Amino acid sequence: MIGIDGQAAPLQSDSPEPLWQQAAKAIMKEIAAGKLVSGSRLPPERDLLTRLSISRVTLRRALQSLVTDGVLVSSHGRGWYIATEAHQEFPQTLESFSETAARLGLAPSSEVLRAEEAPASLDEAEELGIAPGGPVFHLDRVRMLDGVPVAVDQSFFPSIRGLDMSAIDFKTASLFRLLSGAGFDLARAESTIEAQAADKTLARHLGIEQGMPILAMRQLVEDGNGRPVMASTIRYAGDRYRLRTSFSRTGKAGG
Repeated sequence: MIGIDGQAAPLQSDSPEPLWQQAAKAIMKEIAAGKLVSGSRLPPERDLLTRLSISRVTLRRALQSLVTDGVLVSSHGRGWYIATEAHQEFPQTLESFSETAARLGLAPSSEVLRAEEAPASLDEAEELGIAPGGPVFHLDRVRMLDGVPVAVDQSFFPSIRGLDMSAIDFKTASLFRLLSGAGFDLARAESTIEAQAADKTLARHLGIEQGMPILAMRQLVEDGNGRPVMASTIRYAGDRYRLRTSFSRTGKAGG
C-alpha cells in the first residue's frame, strides 16, 4: 500500500484497527512530519484513494474524523485543508429528535415511511462495520414538531437480535431510547451538514416547494470505542429548523 507521500503506508486489512482509523493516522503522521503544513490543501481524494488503497467511504470517514478532531477543515467543492492554529472545534451535543423537542417544549411525532429489515449493501456494511448482506433495519420517517413537518430522517442500523421491531410504534417511539435500552452506547456522532435543494419527493413530505433550500445532515453515531451504531441522513426544511452553535475568540488582537 502507498501512503499519501508516495511511501509505504501502515494500512493493514487484517488489523483489528479499522482502516479509516489507520488512514487518519497516516495523514496525521504526514502533518506531524511537516510534509503537510497548516493551511495547505490535502491531495485530491482520487489521489488519496489510489495511494492509500481504500474505498471512498473509508476515506471520507477518516477525513471527517479529522475534521471532528479539529485537524482538518472542509471547503465544499474545493477539498480538504489542514486547519490553521486559529481553527477550533465548536461545542457539540448529541441528542435525539425527541430530546430536542422536549428541550424546546414541543411535541414530537413521526410519519413512518419505511420500517423494515433488509440485507446490508456493500456501502452500508462498510459504514456500519458489519458483513455485507447482514441484517440491517431501515427506518425512514417524516419528523414533526407540534404536527408541523420539519425533517425527513432516513436511518439504518444492525438488526437487534431478540427484539420484535414490528411491535414498535415508530410514530412516537424514540430510536435513541430504543438503542440505548438494547445496550448500545451512543457516545458521539460524526456529522456533515450541507445545503441542498428539495427534490419533488422531499418537498411533498415537508410541504414545501420543490427547489426550496434544505439542510442535509449525514450522521454516523458511534459508541465510546469508536464502533458504528447507526447511520442517518436527515434533511431539514431550511425555514423550520436552525442549527445553533457557538464560537469563541481568545487571545486575538483587534483589527
